[in-house]
Amino acid sequence: MATSKFENFDSHQESDKKKIPEIQQTLVIIKPDGLVKSLTGNILSVLPETHLKIVAAKVLKVPRELAEKHYSELKEKKPHVFQETVNYIMGKYHTDRVFALVYYGENAINKIRKICGETNPEKASPISIHGKYGRINSSTGVFENVIHASDSEETAEIEIKLWFAPDELTDLIYSVTTEKEALERVVWK
Repeated sequence: MATSKFENFDSHQESDKKKIPEIQQTLVIIKPDGLVKSLTGNILSVLPETHLKIVAAKVLKVPRELAEKHYSELKEKKPHVFQETVNYIMGKYHTDRVFALVYYGENAINKIRKICGETNPEKASPISIHGKYGRINSSTGVFENVIHASDSEETAEIEIKLWFAPDELTDLIYSVTTEKEALERVVWK
């Protein structure tokens, strides 16, 4: 069987192509214990190591409906800590606000999660955010780990759409549509 001089051309060409970077967005929340411990600056000074771009940020009080939707998976998997976790993110134990951000860039999810470390602060590397600043509350069983970061592309999309409206982001990677509606809103006097 004769071989063509072009037989391996296509496979060679494929391997020579540069991989197209996977651009992602990820939700990051500095939780109430992070705010009350004044860790916002410490956390925000470490995250630039990822070389990602902040495309949205806001401080807000977390209403129960948002907290329950955010932790809906926990309700099924760990119902014994669901309510305490909802209370925690709503600020029952610390302050009643969080700092929510969206980071954007190549492999954003893995880069942020690497700096955050394992969710369980006792298993997290001591140089990670969770390892340095987190704890498990012995009376509630809640991981008070000062920061949340999306764990997958699917979760990131769900969480970003839950926490932010499209017009709150400077860069969009998810599909949007335009709707006309009459709004009543609070404005400055």
